[in-house]
Order: sequence, then structure tokens, then C-alpha cells
Amino acid sequence: MARGDSFVVETNVHFPADTSQLFDAIRKAIEVCAKWSFDEGLSQWRQYDHNIRHIKRMRRVVQQLKHSTSKKPEKKALKDQQIKQALLDYLAAVDYQLQRAVRTGAELGGLNPLRLSQLNGYIAHAEVQMGQIRRRINDEVIPHTEKVFSIFQPHTEWISKGKAGVPVELGLRVCIIEDQYRFILHHQVMEKVVDSDIAVSIIEETKQRFPNLRSISYDKGFHSPDNQRDLKALLEKVVMPKKGKLSKIDKAHESEPEFRRLRRQHSAVESAINALEVHGLDICPDDGIKGFNRYVALAVLARNIHRYGALLYKQDAKRHRGPYKKAA
Repeated sequence: MARGDSFVVETNVHFPADTSQLFDAIRKAIEVCAKWSFDEGLSQWRQYDHNIRHIKRMRRVVQQLKHSTSKKPEKKALKDQQIKQALLDYLAAVDYQLQRAVRTGAELGGLNPLRLSQLNGYIAHAEVQMGQIRRRINDEVIPHTEKVFSIFQPHTEWISKGKAGVPVELGLRVCIIEDQYRFILHHQVMEKVVDSDIAVSIIEETKQRFPNLRSISYDKGFHSPDNQRDLKALLEKVVMPKKGKLSKIDKAHESEPEFRRLRRQHSAVESAINALEVHGLDICPDDGIKGFNRYVALAVLARNIHRYGALLYKQDAKRHRGPYKKAA
């Protein structure tokens, strides 16, 4: 009997406000230009630290301005105008430094193509963020698909799983498959997919490694009609409650003693998830998607070693336990 569930492993990023994302991009662009110029004996970026602090102060002004809660329209309009003007001033300061960075890249690009590529990446990201801020100033809603939540960890996703007290998590989902002995058989880092998208594929991969797998228990998030059909073709028993109102047949099926027994056992997978999070998999400190995948894989391996050690310790304790004495 296997159990499957997903949880969020957060990436090491700050809250992705547009102004903060823009500051990250222009800060890194200035730092690259300054180091590059120093290496080539040029001095046009000698005040780079002052320029970064100046932009940071202007960003702080924007962050401290809040929309008015007054019921008077004129007060609201005045505050909105102040916010827009502060944003425009911030954009103007960033754009000035951005144009300088573009000129530096054009001047020194032939000397170090790798560093030019790095600089162009920061410049492109800054231009995207500036465009989105201007669109917000014009009261345009930015589609979710256009948003980037970190320039340093671009694989980061905005995830809302509906947990109490946790409105949003910034990271990636990770799905695990655990057996009845509490070993993790397989895991998958889920990039731009949800539970229902990988319900079948992860079982197919698990069965390739463990052909004796006979059953799986999922929660409602993994359900879809196709998943129900495909999983039943792969396994002898599929415990996956359906969403929405149940038909009489479905209600009778989910009321069967075996279904209910296996369904009650499904919550045991939360113990594995909690163990992974407690031992370091709540947030990934590594950079890039390769580092994220490596960190998750090592955490799963460590969990299985820990579980194996616990079983050996239990067996050893039984072996050395003395005979029980009868009460007088």
C-alpha cells in the first residue's frame, strides 16, 4: 500500500514586490558594470555604491507611501497622485542607471561575452519590471503568467494551498510516494504543474522501480476522471476520493470498508512530510533549479536512511531486552 501527497518547499527569496524586484535587477546590473570597469581600468562606475544607495532610498519612499483610507475623494486622489509621482521618480532614477549599464555593455561586450550575457540578463529583467510598474500606474492588471517572483530563483512559483494562516508560499511543490513501511519510494519536483497533472506519471515511474506496487492512496487534489481510469489500469486498488457531489455509485464505492480503512491510513504520509520539513526541507538554500532538485533528492535519501536506522535500532533494542518478570 503506497500513499502519495504533495507539499511546498520554499525557495530562499523575499516577497516579490515589483519595486523590490526592480531594485534587485538594477543593483546587480550596477555591481556587474562596476566590477567589470574596475577590471578593465575604467573609472566611470567609481560611485556605484552611492548610486545603489540613492536608488534604495527612492524605493524606500515608494514602500512607505500607503493608499489613503479616507472617505473623501479628494484626499484619496491626492495620495494616489503622490504614490504615482514617487513611482515615476523611482523609475526615472533606475532608467538613468540602466542606460549607463547598456552603454557599458556595448563598450566592453567584446572583451568578455560571458559577463555581457550576465549583464544583459539583469538589464532585461529590469526592463520587464519597469514595464509592469508603468502598467500598474495606469491601473492595468498584470496577468499572473507574466509575473516573475525572483530574479535569483526564477523557478519560484506563487502557491496558495489554502492552509490556515498560510495564504501563500513561494517555492515549488514536491510530490512523494511513501510505502506502508514509511520509506519514500519516489519523489518529483513539480514545475508549473499541479497534483492532478502528475498523479499517473509518478505512479508509472514508481512501478518501474517497484513492480510489486499494488495500490495507491491520494487525496482529492489528485482526482480527475482520466486519472481514475488510468490508475485503475495500473493498480489493483486506487483510493482517490472524487471532488464535488457524488453519484450513488461513487458514494457506495467510497463507503466500502476497505476504501474507508485505506483512506484513514492516508494521513500517515503527513508524518513523512513533517519529518522532511523538520530536518531541513521546509526551505531550499541552494541556487537554481538544479540545486533545488539536488537538495530535495538528498533530503529524501536522508529521510530513508533515517527511517532505516530507526528500524535497525528498534530491532537491536528487542534483541537486547531482558526477559519479562512476572508480577508477584
